[in-house]
Amino acid sequence: MKFLRRIAVTLLLLSSSAPVLATVQAWLDRNQVDPGESVRLTLQQDGGGGGQPDLAPLRKDFDVLGTSTGTSVQIVNGHMSTRHQVTVTLSPTHGGLVRIPAIAWGGESSPPLELTVGGAPSAGTGGTGESATHHDAHVFLTSSLESPHPYVQAGDTLTVRLYADRPIYQASLDFPGNGDVLVQRLGKDRQTQETRDGHAYDVVERRYVLFPQRSGAIDLPGPVLDAQVPDTRTPSGSDPFFDDFFSHSPFRGMLNDTRPLRLHGTPVRLDVRPRPAAATGPAWLPARDVTLEASWQPEDTRVHAGEPVTLHLVLRATGLGSAQLPDFSALLSLPDGVKAYPDQAKLTDEPAGDTIAGQREQDIALIATRGGRFELPAIRLSWWDTVHDAAREVVVPAHTLDILPGTSDSTPPAPVTAQPAPPAASPAPGPKSAIHFAPDHTSGAPATTRGVPWRWVSAGLAVLWIATVAAWWFTRRTAHKAGRVVSSVDPSRENPPRARDARKRFQEAARARNASAARSALMDWAGAEWPHDPPRGLNDLAARLGDEQTKVLVRQLDRACYAGGNWDGDALAAALAAQLRAGHTEPTPSRSTHQLADLYP
Repeated sequence: MKFLRRIAVTLLLLSSSAPVLATVQAWLDRNQVDPGESVRLTLQQDGGGGGQPDLAPLRKDFDVLGTSTGTSVQIVNGHMSTRHQVTVTLSPTHGGLVRIPAIAWGGESSPPLELTVGGAPSAGTGGTGESATHHDAHVFLTSSLESPHPYVQAGDTLTVRLYADRPIYQASLDFPGNGDVLVQRLGKDRQTQETRDGHAYDVVERRYVLFPQRSGAIDLPGPVLDAQVPDTRTPSGSDPFFDDFFSHSPFRGMLNDTRPLRLHGTPVRLDVRPRPAAATGPAWLPARDVTLEASWQPEDTRVHAGEPVTLHLVLRATGLGSAQLPDFSALLSLPDGVKAYPDQAKLTDEPAGDTIAGQREQDIALIATRGGRFELPAIRLSWWDTVHDAAREVVVPAHTLDILPGTSDSTPPAPVTAQPAPPAASPAPGPKSAIHFAPDHTSGAPATTRGVPWRWVSAGLAVLWIATVAAWWFTRRTAHKAGRVVSSVDPSRENPPRARDARKRFQEAARARNASAARSALMDWAGAEWPHDPPRGLNDLAARLGDEQTKVLVRQLDRACYAGGNWDGDALAAALAAQLRAGHTEPTPSRSTHQLADLYP
């Protein structure tokens, strides 16, 4: 019995000295907040094994903006106690009475709490009406749509306004799109002041253009505001130890002067209409207004074959972005004998009232491969007028090109061969370019030798013959010594067979539209034309050519080699045939041997 009593006393002493079981407490720093304002939830565990509480249940009704942890240890009369705290900053996602569920931590759970959030958001009116989170709050958002029923891919303007009657810091407004709606910010923010319900507010207005990518009903989350607001309220219900410490600290104003604010705007709903059956044409352009301007350079468009005529087009659409505008080259319908070489388009977007205006500006070079009269059909572009709900069309009128024969189209004149004039006949007058010989006055009648002995005549003829031979010998000798100088002045004569072969290979590759082979043959041709200073590439060759349009065609071949795609070499072949044979080149400065490698093999 004594043994059993001893065991009972030992167990009683052990139980009295055991640590207190872990408990979880919870409290809020305030029980009522305005919409978007944050609240601090403090979770405290006395004793226990630490770890972290499960915050997942909070995400149903709150945005978790941040967490902080702390641990304190107390020793009283030799007894040690441990206290863990986790402070969670929460922003309610809706108004009304919000319940904070029990939070599990180390096998224990906190008691549930309740929070009153300013009031439920007022319902939006839709269309051009305004929706707001709460008109009695110190900070709130409103949003309004230009039209709740836009056409698919048509721009629809959303105006978001931020109202605040107190300072806000580090504010950022976010309204992302998704796969169904593309969102583009429009212009800069506008700041005004407004009085609502007797309260004076500072207002910041921001506009977005929405481009729905499909028809039907589309729901978007509303805009989200993240900011910092002054925190002037005294926390209530907090732990006495921490509350007393911060209330008497001289740094309290510096540490607790602001608190996070997260405000959710009213969700946006679009009822998108599909493309109407009355909209014809390959391009779908729903816009408020569309204009198309065209100009020609040169204006009279009377050029030679192989020379470009530039068509300058400017397409502007109000209510559409520039990326939605079609490529002009796809709208052209050209007759046989005319090729199009479109330049890279210039795309710009700019605000136009309460929407956006996109502009596409592009040059298209038209080159005829032969002389003649070419009729270019009108360019027609259909678009849909979203203001009047009707189909419209913009037109570039038909145009006529009068192309003169080019150098490669004309037959060069036959070389003139000098023929001796017939006896006692005067030569017929020829063209100015012909070579004329003075008439031989000694022909047709014997020379008169009266008074001059025949031997003196023979001696004079002999002297003239010797002088002629000497002059011929001296000329040949001088030409032989100056051979290198002559060849450097006219390098195209040094190796004619090589130039002819390279030119032939280039023309064959150009007709076959083989850009790589054409470049190789063209560089061989240019090397034969400049044997002592061959071009290092197509850009170098283009710089040596005198004609600006030929330079453009050479650079188009260069782009085709490294960018790929179709290449039409007829115009370049016609232009280079005249350029390199006629020697229309410009002097090229000496080049360094340190050159960049080619972009393509």
